[in-house]
Amino acid sequence: MNATNRTTRIADRGIVGIVRGSSADTIVEIVDALVRGGVDVVEITADTDDVTRLLGDVSDSFGDEVLLGAGTVLDPETAQAVLSNGAEFVVTPTVNPDVIELANRYGAPSFPGAYTPTEVVRAYEAGADAVKLFPASTGGVDHLRAVGGPLGHVPLVPTGGVSVDNAEAYFDAGATALGVGSSLVDPIAVADGEFERLTETAAAFREIADGRDADDR
Repeated sequence: MNATNRTTRIADRGIVGIVRGSSADTIVEIVDALVRGGVDVVEITADTDDVTRLLGDVSDSFGDEVLLGAGTVLDPETAQAVLSNGAEFVVTPTVNPDVIELANRYGAPSFPGAYTPTEVVRAYEAGADAVKLFPASTGGVDHLRAVGGPLGHVPLVPTGGVSVDNAEAYFDAGATALGVGSSLVDPIAVADGEFERLTETAAAFREIADGRDADDR
């Protein structure tokens, strides 16, 4: 699957589940819970201990069933490491042209984090496949709508503070997909071993994403 097809799959599915601070003991159960709820695009953050092992475990366990990415990628060295160990796309909190270039070299989509219109354009012109609007929580839906107005040609993926309560509003405002972290992968539920709670929340996000008009995808 090439970068364009992976980006299309992310847009079609609409939800990227973000897993931060997991471990080898729980990562497969977390991803399995998300998949059972209908979230099959998953990002493991690169600041997680032993992230390359976790990526490999998920890749081996789920194969093509899950489109697997790595987030919080801060430099090209990390990008190369995660892409060599099962990640199929990379997500960053900032605009780093070197990371974008390396991802392009590997044929992997990159979603750099940007907040202002200038940063969004800079990321897209550097070769990003979509831009992670981050942190989405500080400006909310109105910020997405304001940035997306003049930059409708740039696919935007709001991340940070996205929840079941505001997901539909973000889609209505023009989001291509949503990056969803702790409101989906609840660390308390994981610590308590209550993975069915993740499945239930994933199913709620899946219903919202599936409710989009085809023209919005």
